[in-house]
Amino acid sequence: MNPATVTLLFAGMFGLLVGSFLNVCIVRWPAMESVVKPRSRCPQCGNLIAWYDNIPLLSWLILRARCRRCTLPIPWRYPLIELTTGGLWVAAAWHYGYDLEALRAAVFGTLLLGIAVTDAREYIIPDEFSVGGAAIGILFAFAALWIGPAPDPHALSWSQALLGAAAGFGVLWIVAFLGSKAFGKDAMGGGDIKMMAMIGAFLGWQGALLTVFLAAVCGTLVFLPLKLAGRDKLVPFGIFLALGAAVCWVLGPAILAWYSRFMLG
Repeated sequence: MNPATVTLLFAGMFGLLVGSFLNVCIVRWPAMESVVKPRSRCPQCGNLIAWYDNIPLLSWLILRARCRRCTLPIPWRYPLIELTTGGLWVAAAWHYGYDLEALRAAVFGTLLLGIAVTDAREYIIPDEFSVGGAAIGILFAFAALWIGPAPDPHALSWSQALLGAAAGFGVLWIVAFLGSKAFGKDAMGGGDIKMMAMIGAFLGWQGALLTVFLAAVCGTLVFLPLKLAGRDKLVPFGIFLALGAAVCWVLGPAILAWYSRFMLG
């Protein structure tokens, strides 16, 4: 087995483990519970899950998506998040190889997934994802000082990461402030604003601005038909910010390069 295959297999297995822990964070952080104690419980009956019934993805398949104790169904959300996270880590390893950028991309994707699912379920973005994620993004930039600059358009220096975090936070704070003045009510949640600090720490100030633009476009495409149909349904903006940041990570450099050529004629 060649080293590249071993790297992908390791990334996939580790990503499944990260996805299993991410499930715990998604459920417990909004409820202000510890993600360490107690250990994993059945979401239906609350009984503690034995280690052999808590193997990511595999246990869910062996038990046929049911709890061993109460036999009630285990929601499909749990294996789907594990599988998606594992796929993110494999994709990062496949694209970047055994490199710091692979780890940074995988962690960023995991944070975005956790935020999107949590905001969709609870209409809240825990500080552990946003503020903690911003700190992680800045730490990655400082780590590059010892490892050396990466030949990738996403790589940031520590100053770019700090500027990006400040720009992301500041831009959405201004939007929220102006929106509250214009509409007489809160136009943006505090979690969204802190989330943009995390995105800026990973994408820099240009990526943060592009993320806000992409999120606004995606949000409009969803909200406008609902509004025209007379359905005043609340859709968390954190989902669109996560989607915009993901698109920006993959296509951001190309979009910014096209925009520069367009503006310069």
